[in-house]
Amino acid sequence: MKVKNLAKKFLCIASAVAMAVALMAEPIQVQAAGEVYTSELTGLPISASLKDQRPIAVMVDNEKVALKHFGTAEADIVYEMMNSTANDRITRLMCIYKDYNSVPTIGSIRSIRPTNVILAGEYNAICVHDGGPYYINEWLAKPWSDNLSAGFARIPNGKKREFTEYVTTGEVNNRIAAAGYSKNYTPLYLSTRERESHFLFNPVETLLSTTYGGVGVASATQINLTPAFPHNKSMLKYNANTMTYDYYEYGSLHTDGEDGQALTFKNVILQETSFSQLDAHGYLIYNAIGYMPSTTATGYYFTDGQVIPITWYKNGETAITKYYDYTGQEIKLNPGKTYIGLIPSDAWTAIGIG
Repeated sequence: MKVKNLAKKFLCIASAVAMAVALMAEPIQVQAAGEVYTSELTGLPISASLKDQRPIAVMVDNEKVALKHFGTAEADIVYEMMNSTANDRITRLMCIYKDYNSVPTIGSIRSIRPTNVILAGEYNAICVHDGGPYYINEWLAKPWSDNLSAGFARIPNGKKREFTEYVTTGEVNNRIAAAGYSKNYTPLYLSTRERESHFLFNPVETLLSTTYGGVGVASATQINLTPAFPHNKSMLKYNANTMTYDYYEYGSLHTDGEDGQALTFKNVILQETSFSQLDAHGYLIYNAIGYMPSTTATGYYFTDGQVIPITWYKNGETAITKYYDYTGQEIKLNPGKTYIGLIPSDAWTAIGIG
């Protein structure tokens, strides 16, 4: 079912899933050594020693030859967006990690785009990449922007050189120190941030049909992004066993090259976003700052096999992108990992939700 027909489905009250409700009635329990705090990125308990540490935002090559990826399954948040209007709108992943030292290998890494710098700024994240077009220069020069470019480990894998660069344990810490960057949240960020948590989170896992009494809620077990990302043929499918959305591309389930884990998410956000093409080579920037006023949905939020329409707002370069429900209230995510897809406006009505 295409998005333009989905409105009819939102008029129906989504049926409650009794088993799911029973499973989610109790708070999430975790085994943790030492003191913990609630992660600002996932809403889950993690070591308190990480509380002040800045995340990193790693640009991961998403061309088929770059597979399998390493370390993507450990990311707290994964963005997918067009990297170019050329080559059937090939996408690139931007993976955000809080506890990056716990991930042995991340990559392979590639170049960065202006939109990546803008979005990483929301998190005070240090961008990790290998170069990029000159359009990035003005953004990397911003006082709030720190980046580590190129010079990471080259791991022989039988592929061309551009597919062999990976971030390995200890490299980020060494590079941060060499660059003179702060490993912890910067004073500029701390003085301007609106709140500690990037998203608002439910204290315990909650069905959308419970939050909204079924109003405006529809079932959603398959998300077809192929019309937006035809090169990668990106899809997300709901896994009832894990109660998360598994990521597929190129017709196959995405699994990590290191440990075989599926790339899967508790929360999925699709954000309708226009873009401006910068030259004939297909370089672009998403119009990710500002508000898209509309009487129709400018986004969707999925969790636990259900979906609601949302709108979004980003009021400045380093401001948090906030997502709102039909009542005008900011949505609350369920604790867990999040996928955010920036869907080009010209393909928005063609994506499929079923």
